Amino acid sequence: MEKINLIAHKREVFGKKLRTVRTAGDVPAIVYGQEKEPEPVTVNGHEFTKIYARAGHNTIIDLKIDQDASDNVLIQAIANDPVNGDITHADFYRVNMSQAIRTSVPIHFVGESPAVYQDEGTLLSNLEEVEVETLPAKLPSNIEVDISILDDFEKTIHVSDLKVPEGVTILADAEELVCKVDPPRSEEEMEALNDEIVEEIPAEEGAEGTDTEAATEGEEGKPADKPAE
Repeated sequence: MEKINLIAHKREVFGKKLRTVRTAGDVPAIVYGQEKEPEPVTVNGHEFTKIYARAGHNTIIDLKIDQDASDNVLIQAIANDPVNGDITHADFYRVNMSQAIRTSVPIHFVGESPAVYQDEGTLLSNLEEVEVETLPAKLPSNIEVDISILDDFEKTIHVSDLKVPEGVTILADAEELVCKVDPPRSEEEMEALNDEIVEEIPAEEGAEGTDTEAATEGEEGKPADKPAE
């Protein structure tokens, strides 16, 4: 099992004052779980961004808060700045290494499908992750799916075909589709997609304006009020 170390510091700044924390390059966070009191902390923004890109939500992190003993945690959630995408907050969930947990593990496609590169099909992915149950020490970072077996348009890969380490149980429906390859569209299908449907609305003879004009203007020719969004 991959394990990552991260240093955090206790935080006593809240609310609007967190702006100063972020300006200094840190990310405010909260650590909770295992019947312990939630603990507000900060982590280095640059270091945490790199760790999150590597760990995601399903890799155990050894989180040490100042001089306290380390906690085994998972990144439960993050918040991003809507403008620049920077991480602005993180939630860490404490885990008991002796108790099974349920979490989602991403699916990672490997190999090449002959039905795609030879027969010009399109890989259709139905699942990006699956929920599993396992002890934290056995939690896989991802589940690899070899798509090289998809050598025609009839073959499919279902949840029951996924290979996971011993001790890991997949909770998703075994019959659920993971991926398949769709055949290329025929010329007739492509032409149908390109057809444009033009709808003409005839104006009444002798009318000074169309219904559309009346709907978009108010009294005395002024634009009508915009409908509430």
